[in-house]
Amino acid sequence: MQRLIYFLIGSVLCLFCGCATTSKIVMRDDPLIGTLVKGDTGEPVSFTGLMDMLIHSDIIYLSEKHDNPMHHAIQHRVIQALIHQGRAPILGFEFFSYQDTPLLLNLVDAGRKAHTPKMEKAVEQRIRKKLGWKNQSDTMWGYYWDLIRLAADNDLPAAGLDLSATQKLRITRKGLDGLSPIELQQLFSTRLSNTAYESYMKSVFVSVHCGMDHGRMTDRLYDTWMARNDRMALSVVELFNAVQTQDRDEAGRKTGPVVIIIGAGHTEYGLGVMDRVHHLKPNISQTNLSITEIERKPAGIAQYLEPLSLEGFNPVPPADYLWFTQRVSYEDPCEKFKTELEKMKKRKRD
Repeated sequence: MQRLIYFLIGSVLCLFCGCATTSKIVMRDDPLIGTLVKGDTGEPVSFTGLMDMLIHSDIIYLSEKHDNPMHHAIQHRVIQALIHQGRAPILGFEFFSYQDTPLLLNLVDAGRKAHTPKMEKAVEQRIRKKLGWKNQSDTMWGYYWDLIRLAADNDLPAAGLDLSATQKLRITRKGLDGLSPIELQQLFSTRLSNTAYESYMKSVFVSVHCGMDHGRMTDRLYDTWMARNDRMALSVVELFNAVQTQDRDEAGRKTGPVVIIIGAGHTEYGLGVMDRVHHLKPNISQTNLSITEIERKPAGIAQYLEPLSLEGFNPVPPADYLWFTQRVSYEDPCEKFKTELEKMKKRKRD
């Protein structure tokens, strides 16, 4: 659950003000760093063994912590390995909306043409502006631009998955009950609900805010979370359906699998997006590779693999596979928040 909390802290910050990144990684030795294991047993797996399993999956989730460069390097490596195996995966990105898909496909088309470095930079700046990333950090943009370029260079279809930024903000500000009928018509819902999961997620949102329950805002955050998961699940199924219409691409490569670049909170324990994809398309095979930062304090492998038990859900490990990496930061954001809160209280007293 702690990993989900820190993922959501980053997501909430991204939702309102853009993600800040840490320029210097504080290193701590940990024997798990670089280790790849099966989620149900903790048994080590080689990269070759992982790829032998992934190649047979319809949907592959490369679940990340957004601001960790090592996570994006692993995603790049997995996608490149699929290409080397003669496959043409379709890439889906959480960080872009489904409405951005034509822009991403235009870039893939442009990738077939030769550009000078100057033209390449101009293309990058133009697509960045059109995707609404002009005011995001260069570091964060660079992570996703690298993956977009990988798609363009290899003529791989790429698509956005999420709601638009405006839709997310509208739900967060007004809640689903406060949206107009027009807006509600533009949202997709699986109509899946579970009281235990709702209570669990709202407790996570309270933890994200360092124990402060904001009442109605917590409800709205949950509404936004579920609306996003529903939309992304639909997008994933649509990408899978696209694979089924074309067995091979123009270069003769076998089309697929669908590879999803997504935050780990949306896939952890097979919930969020994954259970909704299963609801919409029960026969799809899904595999979740959770690229996992080590904990701030040393922990044994059993702690990482501990299943979540919720009423109405089978207790399952966090992911099918876990690949452990160094952390971006060892700071506890709640400690910083508490310090700032104390300073504010002191100023008021003075």
